[in-house]
Amino acid sequence: MTDTNWNDYSLETQAIRAGHRRTHEDEHSIPIFATSSYVFKSAEEASLRFTGKIAGNIYSRFTNPTVDAFQQRLALMEKGERCLAFASGMAAIMAVGMGLLKAGDHVVCSRGVFGNTVMIFTNYFAKFGVETDFVDLIDTAAWEAAIKPNTRFLFLETPSNPLVEIADIQALADIAHAHGCLLIVDNCFCTPVLQKPFELGADIVVHSATKYIDGQGRCVGGAVIASNEIIEQFIYPYLRTGGATMSPFNAWVFLSGLETLAIRMKAHCDSAFELAKWLEQQPSVAKVHYAGLPSHAQHELAKRQQSHFGGIVSFELTGGKDHAWRLIDATRIISITANLGDVKTTITHPATTTHGRLTPELRAKAGIKDGLVRISVGLENLEDIKNDLLRGL
Repeated sequence: MTDTNWNDYSLETQAIRAGHRRTHEDEHSIPIFATSSYVFKSAEEASLRFTGKIAGNIYSRFTNPTVDAFQQRLALMEKGERCLAFASGMAAIMAVGMGLLKAGDHVVCSRGVFGNTVMIFTNYFAKFGVETDFVDLIDTAAWEAAIKPNTRFLFLETPSNPLVEIADIQALADIAHAHGCLLIVDNCFCTPVLQKPFELGADIVVHSATKYIDGQGRCVGGAVIASNEIIEQFIYPYLRTGGATMSPFNAWVFLSGLETLAIRMKAHCDSAFELAKWLEQQPSVAKVHYAGLPSHAQHELAKRQQSHFGGIVSFELTGGKDHAWRLIDATRIISITANLGDVKTTITHPATTTHGRLTPELRAKAGIKDGLVRISVGLENLEDIKNDLLRGL
């Protein structure tokens, strides 16, 4: 298996086979290398590994065979050169910022990103002299107008959370590169199964592996995929020093998650599409946000840019927060949790959970209304999901 060129194979095969370097035990499943350190054959070999003159494991904070297998597999699936795994999705975003930014730099970020991502830029990077401007995800002119001579990168999620707005990745990549900036795309909602940001011009892709990559809500993890140059020069040194490390056990779980990712994403998408159409017919639903619907403002862009429309549906209720809470509390099988990407359907009220730490003004600018409900559609029977929602609708 070590001599196989996995670039010659499809994503589904890469997701199951790539990255496994079989040991002398001839195991069929990838093992968990639960070790903090490694033994060297001599003092000279130890010195050469530590200085990077020869390849090999050094310390599991930054080199571990199980984690490496996950990194290789995800990089192949994303069609990127190299991947680094982290302890969480937020740790991955933090690594990008710590690796690329310095005092005096500027970032342009979409308003519709995860609430904690906003906090990283406004509460933490700002303390070290990094300025961030937030713009409307779908307004390409606003992105270009916000760029300054000291802008280091543009950062976005597409589809956005929780309004599932769609950014034109190719257009934003062209704008970023014309101004000497990098384009960073959070591909958590789509995964490489539905969307390939590198093929559209992105420079860096980040993931919360906690979501669809795991797919069963078991572990927390993140990843950064980029060119070998960007990883080696900016991201790997931070991981080696900062230690936001993915554990071997979590990497092993994520490897299993990748094996079923393609088939799960299709099922999530199919059910979400049907649920979105059904929600549009409900009298107490004012608006449904799902890119698969012709009523969605970026429906045609999503058709060009993605192979399917994703498993997240959000909708606005006519009764505001009170109705949203009543709906959520009336469910019996749907899980009330802010996590997403699970085989179990989950439901949350973004204004008081995922985006609850934002000021009312920032929530309003991001379009997070009090009557908004977000559903991550799982793999249960669709009629059971509908009936569960009907109790509160």
